[in-house]
Order: sequence, then structure tokens, then C-alpha cells
Amino acid sequence: METTIAKKDQVLERIASEQSLSVKQVKNTISLLEEGNTVPFIARYRKERTGALDEVQIRDIMERWQYIQNLDQRKVEVIRLIDEQGKLTDELQKQIQAAEKLQEVEDLYRPYKQKRRTKATVAKEKGLEPFAEWMLAFPSTQAPEEKATEFLSEEKGVHTVEDAISGAKDIIAELVSDDADSRKWIRQQTAKTGTIESTVKDDTKDEKKIFEMYYEYEEPISKIVPHRTLALNRGEKEEILRISIKPNTDFILKYLHKKWIKNEKSPVAVLVQEAYEDGYKRLIQPSIEREIRNELTEKAEEQAIMIFSENLRKLLLQPPLKGKVVLAVDPAYRTGCKLAVVDETGKVLKISVIYPHPPVSKQKEAKAQIIDIIHKFQVKMIAIGNGTASRETEQFIADILKELKEEVYYLIVNEAGASVYSASDLAREEFPDLQVEERSAVSIARRLQDPLAELVKIDPKSVGVGQYQHDVSQKRLSESLTFVVETAVNQVGVNVNTASPSLLQNVAGLSKTVANNIVKMREEEGKFSNRKQLKKIPRLGAKTYEQAIGFLRIIDGTEPLDRTGIHPETYPEVIKLLVKLGFKTSDLGSASLRESLTQLNVADTAAELGVGELTLKDIIDALVRPERDPRDELPKPLLKKDVLQLEDLQAGMELQGTVRNVVDFGAFVDVGVKQDGLVHISKLSRQFVKHPLDIVSVGDVVTVWVDSVDKQKGRVALTMLAPNE
Repeated sequence: METTIAKKDQVLERIASEQSLSVKQVKNTISLLEEGNTVPFIARYRKERTGALDEVQIRDIMERWQYIQNLDQRKVEVIRLIDEQGKLTDELQKQIQAAEKLQEVEDLYRPYKQKRRTKATVAKEKGLEPFAEWMLAFPSTQAPEEKATEFLSEEKGVHTVEDAISGAKDIIAELVSDDADSRKWIRQQTAKTGTIESTVKDDTKDEKKIFEMYYEYEEPISKIVPHRTLALNRGEKEEILRISIKPNTDFILKYLHKKWIKNEKSPVAVLVQEAYEDGYKRLIQPSIEREIRNELTEKAEEQAIMIFSENLRKLLLQPPLKGKVVLAVDPAYRTGCKLAVVDETGKVLKISVIYPHPPVSKQKEAKAQIIDIIHKFQVKMIAIGNGTASRETEQFIADILKELKEEVYYLIVNEAGASVYSASDLAREEFPDLQVEERSAVSIARRLQDPLAELVKIDPKSVGVGQYQHDVSQKRLSESLTFVVETAVNQVGVNVNTASPSLLQNVAGLSKTVANNIVKMREEEGKFSNRKQLKKIPRLGAKTYEQAIGFLRIIDGTEPLDRTGIHPETYPEVIKLLVKLGFKTSDLGSASLRESLTQLNVADTAAELGVGELTLKDIIDALVRPERDPRDELPKPLLKKDVLQLEDLQAGMELQGTVRNVVDFGAFVDVGVKQDGLVHISKLSRQFVKHPLDIVSVGDVVTVWVDSVDKQKGRVALTMLAPNE
């Protein structure tokens, strides 16, 4: 028997068509992945083979390929299992082979699946299957009650005519339920015309009335948006709501009638109708409801994970404030505000504590200490955490800055996850002599200097840019967020002489062990002076070296090309290019080299050097800007000197703010008051907005206008629609 389900060429064509790519791109990408190459390496250094696909496109191909492989394995397994029962027909085999979804395969396998004892299996054991088959032949004359007497058996427990008829109906009900075509049609119709309903189950468990709008709620299944699905799921999980799917039952029963009643005038027609109605209500409908709920949840989870991933990517790629000494303040009331001063490289210069707020209220001493630190360490930037007592601390710092002659700015830093990091083994290892809150202050300072290097130390689920992240598949969420972190780290590149193990282990190909081995060797033998030295690292083999080395930079080493994102595999071609133009590797980034490179004919030069045009363009870019950081091209964070109160806000007031979080229904913007304001999706643009992410991203600095202020609830509604437009 043939067990090869989908020919490889057909699969490649299908993926190419689905993702609007060429078959060659898909084929080469899969080959590269099967050769053990990482996604970042393929995206950066194998552009010729993939046609310059980015990391997301490569991952999409990989996931679709894996799904089809799994689907094929399941098809082979199902065909084998049915064949072993001696029930495989050519027609059934063709149907299984043609299925494009796992659900379709399972529907076709359903009638042959070994079931636990059901009403139908019990009836079959009593010898009633021939009676059910007789009924489905729709005899014209003989009454079913008369036929039933042939199946009476004290031994088998069929005592009466009613027992026989009831058992035959159970067999027909299961037959209807197991019919793949019927299930597919009913599933589609329910999704298309059914509604999802919620009613209150126990409102005492909803103290804050978060789910009040869902106490009596109904919406077409086809219209429900992802975040509402997750809200309903959570309400159900917390036993506040009762959720159900309401199909168009009459319409579905008409379909089943037409499909199963072959002769209206037959004496058995009424019994078969009762059987298919029972099959639908008892077996099909609950099962389809579960499937539709699962499908809605899956779709909603994908959306929530996509939003979280996109927000995280923007957060990680926020521009660093390089070359600045930073004073960080981790605000608190009773326990005092912890201070940390870090130099330009993130090294801790001073740790202290002040008590400007009640109950201690030592404002005078606190002020003197802040001024002394600013002068002593030449501080130009203050980072204030956005946790408890943040606004009071901001006011305190802003008042001090007004009195200073020098220009000093402050920033509110989102400290989500800082406490998680501070209490972690990693933080204890990094700062064994500091208390948890002191470590938190250091983390806040470093987040300002290099958000990526600091945020990789924290579980991505704790960085505070998600929506319903606790309600989605944690495995899928972790996979997606890990992919985002790895992509961001590799796009930026890593200084191998300063990077922490947390940063290094996100470099393509490097494991946690190898990352720790790099740091260990660096600490024992001093800084690396060239990339080749990394070949000596324990557990860093040839393949790992190939995958990782282009993303590992050595800034002040013996080989200037090691400063760049150029892969050592193309160094000979790069040197040949420089010699041809009359330059040396020490001329990297010079104005004369830049001018010479801009006059090159890329196509001719690529052919002459034997490299691809896309690779050559990347090489030229790296020679012109050797230490290019993609984050430098993004708008810088909003620096502040003064503070706003909620009471200061008036409708129509124009403000600058930083986007802190993007969700399905809008964006939360920090405009410098206690609560982030919400720009509802309808107030993001005058054009139709499919999703807020199409307009704004985490970290964006935006101009907003105050729409309304609810001082009692501490809520601010904002708009990005200019009032006079």
C-alpha cells in the first residue's frame, strides 16, 4: 500500500502559494533549516538562497512545514489503523490523503476509532446492528414493531420490542454522529450562523464587576473579536459566567432530515428522524461546541501572543541612551527610595537610600543627597521607576532640577519585571552584596542605558506589555517570546567583551552552557582580541561558531572587521574589495572609504568577487557604518524636566507621551500623570484602523490631546485626532 501522502514538491508548492513566495525560496529555506542552521543566521547570511526572507517569514515556513509533516504522519497512521480492521476502501484512502487539516483526518477516522462503551456499542453487542441497517434501507411495507420481534433475546437482554427499537436508534444516532460530511457541514454552519452566549453563574465572585457586561450577552460567533473570547474564557474559568454556543438548530435538523431520510413514506421514517435528532443533540452538538470554542480560543490566543510579541519586540529595540552616567531612583514610601548610580558601561558607582516621603519625610536630607550625587558623578540623566510612589518621587526630583544651573533631565522607566529580576538567582549572582530593592534600582538605570541588554535577564512574560497573557497557552507564548528576544538580540549584535551570559545565550547557536563558558574564559584570560579566539571555547564547535560568530562583535580588537556584522566566511572577499579600492581594514567607517564604496557598481563587483549582490550590499553597509546599531535610527525617549498632575489636565490639551502598551482596543500612553491614558482604537486615526499596531508601537513618542478626565476613577481618555483637523 502507498503510504507517501503528500509529495514533497506538492507541499513546497502549497506553502509557496499560501505565503506568496516562490517554490525556490521555500525549498531553499527548508533545506537550510534541515542542515541545522538557525533562523537569525539564515536571515542575515543566506539572503541569496532565501531571496532575503526575514526571520518571521522563515519561521512561518518552518512551522507550516512541520504542521504538514505531522499531518502526513497522522494520515499514514490512520490509514494503517483502518486497514488493520479490514475496513479500508480506495475511496476512504483517497479522502484521507486529500485532507488538508488534522480535523478532517480525525473526522474521517472517527467511525473506526476504538470507542469506550457507548449506547451504540452495547446495542451492537445485543445483535441489533442488522435491525438498524434494515431501518436505514427504509422498507416500504413491514412495520418496525413486527421486524423487531426477530431480534428479541432473553440471553442478550433484548426483552421487548421497545428495547430492540431503542437499541437500533442508538446505533443510527452514532452513525449520524460519526459521518464526516455531516460533521463538517454542521461545524461550518454553526460557526457561520450560530451565536455565543454568556449568562451570570455567580456574581459574588466578581467583586469589581469586571465581567458585568457579560452577565447577559450574546454575539454571532463569526463576529466575536479575540480579546472578548479570552474575557469570556476567563469569566468561565473563575466560575462567574456560564458560556454556551447556540446553533441554528432548525436549519441543521432540516439538513440532517434531507441527508438521512431516504423515504418519507416508510414506516421507519419517524424512528430514523428521532435517531438523527438524538444523534445531533446528544453527540454532535456538544462535540461541535467544544471544537468551536477551542478554535475561537486558539485564534484569540494567536492574536494575544502576536500583540505581546510585537510589543515586546518594540520594547527590546528601544533606543539606548549611550555614554551617560545615570542616577536611578526606585521609589517607595516607608522603606525609602533606593538610589543607584551607574557609569557609562553600567558599572555600579554608588548605592544609597533617601526618605523624602511619609511616614519618614526627611525631604531636606534627601534633596541634599540628590544634589551631592548629581555634582559628584556629573549626572545628566535620572531614571525614576514607575511603581509605588513614582509620581511623588517625580515631583520631588522635578522640584530639585528647577533649582539646578546645569541641564539635568529625568525619565520615567517602566520597571515591570524589575522586582522579578531583583529576586532571581541571576541578580543574586550578579550583585551578591546588594539587597533586592538596591538591585532593582541598578536594573532601572541599566534599562535606560541599554534596554535590550537588561530586559533579556527577565522572563519576557513579566515585562508588562501583554494582554491576557495568563489566559493563553504558556508553551506557545514562551516559544513566541523567546523567538522575539533572539531575533532582537541578533539584529542588534552583541559585544562579546561586555555581554552578560543572559545576552550571549540569545545569540544564534549559543546555549546557556556555551554562553557561560565565554564569560568564564573572558574573566580568566582577559578580553578577546579577535573572533578566532572563540573557537577555543569549550563546547563551541565548528557549526556553532559558524552560526554565532557574525553576531558577536569585538570592538577594540586586532582585526577591524570583527567590529562589524560581516561574517568571517567572507573576510577574503572583503579584503580583496578593499585592496581593489586602495584601502585597508583600518580605514573602516572613514569618509574616503564611504565615498569610494558609493561609486561601486554592485552587480559587476559582486560577480568579480564571487559573492551575491545582497551579501555585497550588507558588506558595503557594514564597511560604511562598522558599529551600526539599528536602534539608533529610532526616535529617542521623551526626556522631562517638569511634572504634570491629573488636576492640570483639561479637555483639548496637547501633550507628548510615550506608548507603554498596545492592546486590541487601543493604546495606553504615558503622558506624565499617575495613570496611563487610553487612546481608543476609534481615536487613533481618521481612517479605518484594523488594529492599533498598524498605527502605534510600544516606545513610540506620540502627540495626543486630552479627550476627557475622570478624576474620581483616575482615568484619562486621550485622542490622536487633532481637534482642529
